[in-house]
Amino acid sequence: MPTTRRTNISQGNVHQSLDIASLASYRSSAALAAAAKARAEVAARGLTVTVVQDYFGVAAAEQKLVSAQRSADEGEKFLKLTTDLEKGGEVAHSDVIKAELQAQDRRRQLKEAQLAALNARLDLAVLIFPDFHDNFEIADDLHASVPLPPQAEFEAQAATQNPDIRAALASAQAAGNEVLAARAGYLPTISLDYWYGIDATRYAVNSVGPNNERLSNLGSSALAALTLPVWNWGATQSRVRQAELKRDQAKKELSYAQRKLLAEMRSLYSEAETALNELAGLQRSAELSADSLRLIKLRYTNGESTVLEVVDAQTTFALAHAAYQDGALRYRVALANLQTLTGVLTAP
Repeated sequence: MPTTRRTNISQGNVHQSLDIASLASYRSSAALAAAAKARAEVAARGLTVTVVQDYFGVAAAEQKLVSAQRSADEGEKFLKLTTDLEKGGEVAHSDVIKAELQAQDRRRQLKEAQLAALNARLDLAVLIFPDFHDNFEIADDLHASVPLPPQAEFEAQAATQNPDIRAALASAQAAGNEVLAARAGYLPTISLDYWYGIDATRYAVNSVGPNNERLSNLGSSALAALTLPVWNWGATQSRVRQAELKRDQAKKELSYAQRKLLAEMRSLYSEAETALNELAGLQRSAELSADSLRLIKLRYTNGESTVLEVVDAQTTFALAHAAYQDGALRYRVALANLQTLTGVLTAP
């Protein structure tokens, strides 16, 4: 009976394919990773704008609450003044009625201001605290002086650090590499293989020959193969066409992102510049309204003005102070929106 000799094979294999598609795919993956990182930065900057808006929204709401409390106090004082003057026969009862209506209106506005301040604090607490609570205080820096960067400096930073442009540019680069990878399907592929290990009748590093000589069972071999694409029913052509369409779309999106950046640079900078220019006037109006209310009340006490003038002055005072807080908030939010273009992220 013939003897069956078993061969033991234990080898390690190193395989490498050399083709343009692999290199292009690597470059495409790197570009897509850069695009994903840029989009994550876009989201982070958007969140920063939201935090800034809510933070200074709390500050503005608290300032409005102070003004509403002052207006309510003024309404109560004026009601008492008209009541006292009526008792002395100096004014008509209609003045007391008008003052009481005004006082009632100021009380309602105070309640609304308290509710607005509470809601503003709750909105901010949801954003900044992992475990919800509203036990916090904010710095009173709504009206702190924050300069607007020069327009030339702003435009230079936006042109080089805008994440939307970086994301669109990286996507266009990835699409271009995908076209190269698809076209590589027309080219031949070279593959290299290297084996090293045991290929012998004994599973051992060494064995003994017929003449008791020592033989090594370790060996190696190498193989190179060239694969030529012949026919795949038009699959390569289809992949190339799809990749070219994606590349063209990515180029259009990049062009759109660049045009959109130019428009946003002008719009957001003009918004911040307008808000800053108006802020000084709003502050002056708030100061003048307070002074006007004081003088008109003195004139009314002396019988030189009417109740309607006092009520109008009180309304002007409330509106002017609310507009001043809204103007300061508008400027802060405008600065935060500028930061989404320049990359200078500074949360409050």
